[in-house]
Amino acid sequence: MRHFLTVFSGGLSHAIIAAAYVVCHGLTAMVVTPVQNMFLPEITIFASLAYLPHGVRVLAIWLFGWRACLSLAVGTLVADAMFTSANIREMLEPLLLKSVAVGVLSSLAAFELLRLSGRNFYSGQARRMSWAGVLTVGALASLLNSLGQSVVFSGIIFPDDQLTVLTVYAVGDMIGLMLCMFGLMLIFRWMRLRQETLRDRDR
Repeated sequence: MRHFLTVFSGGLSHAIIAAAYVVCHGLTAMVVTPVQNMFLPEITIFASLAYLPHGVRVLAIWLFGWRACLSLAVGTLVADAMFTSANIREMLEPLLLKSVAVGVLSSLAAFELLRLSGRNFYSGQARRMSWAGVLTVGALASLLNSLGQSVVFSGIIFPDDQLTVLTVYAVGDMIGLMLCMFGLMLIFRWMRLRQETLRDRDR
């Protein structure tokens, strides 16, 4: 865990965050979106049932706090430019910056609200990562994001679809976070096993 944080504490950390966001957004756009679009085309424009970048947002804020916000915003804008079709981007463009701000700040707000309530889940607060704590933050961030995004896009979402969009945002964010956390867990496990192997070799 400490080795992982040391790697991410270098000058490339912001580029890594932005790149991770773009990659996860691309995976969502190329794998999840086409399937979802066959069943929920009206909803897919606004929200994904498995939004991996939410995991990147939560984990980046967990590691770096408010300092990760700019990297996440850059990653979001680059990902939208790369993976959002021109007609959809043209329709959403007047609201894009507001949507980006809500997405990034919802995770920071969740961490801060819980910190102010006496539950600080930022990294470095405990010897071991609190997976349950990060999931709690992610759930609150997902709720804040879904509420915020539904307000941002309220003018172009059909009234009958608003509750569905709100639900898909919340569910998709949480699924995305759990998948990213599972991936991070595998990375931690691989790093731990590698360190144990190196120690055994040096004996």
